[in-house]
Amino acid sequence: MCNLYRMTKTTDEVAKWFAARSENAANVGTEIYPGYSGLVVADGALVSMTWGFPLAMKSKKTGEPLKPRPVNNARTDKLGSFFWRDSFEQRRCLIPLSAWAEAEGPKGGKTRTWLSVPDANLFACAGIWRDSEEWGRCYSMVMTDAIGLAADVHDRMPVLLRPEDYEVWTLGAPERAKELCRPWEGALEIERTAERW
Repeated sequence: MCNLYRMTKTTDEVAKWFAARSENAANVGTEIYPGYSGLVVADGALVSMTWGFPLAMKSKKTGEPLKPRPVNNARTDKLGSFFWRDSFEQRRCLIPLSAWAEAEGPKGGKTRTWLSVPDANLFACAGIWRDSEEWGRCYSMVMTDAIGLAADVHDRMPVLLRPEDYEVWTLGAPERAKELCRPWEGALEIERTAERW
């Protein structure tokens, strides 16, 4: 599952790329981790949100509430579940990114492997969002089975969207949006690094 992605463009560049109005979207770090702010295109606007839906946690020892955990990936086969259904049916968004990372290697020695779309400085994957009491607006990345080169790295990957599918994902009926939740059949680039995970 994706727990790190890269987005190297400014808010102005992203807004222009997606023909979105910018609504107080702050510049975010170039590497986005769960629980931190990222940019999404929702309802025609580029906005900052927290990556991950908050999941309430309790201490196993005391039963006391703990800090919520960000659930940053939504599997396509679980979109009809209670946790995701309302957001999938009513609040779909685009997540701009330049690449996403997966961990590869032996336990204790995993390194970052970056995957991206060749010759694309920016592309989008499918996301869903909602309001939360804990963090305000938050989003999750929709994941599907990996195929081709991506499957050599991990068994899942983000649902990558072609520009002609953006409107179907964000505004189409849930049945049509669900049809887009499939593995990416286009080309991918893989960059294996020595960076520790």
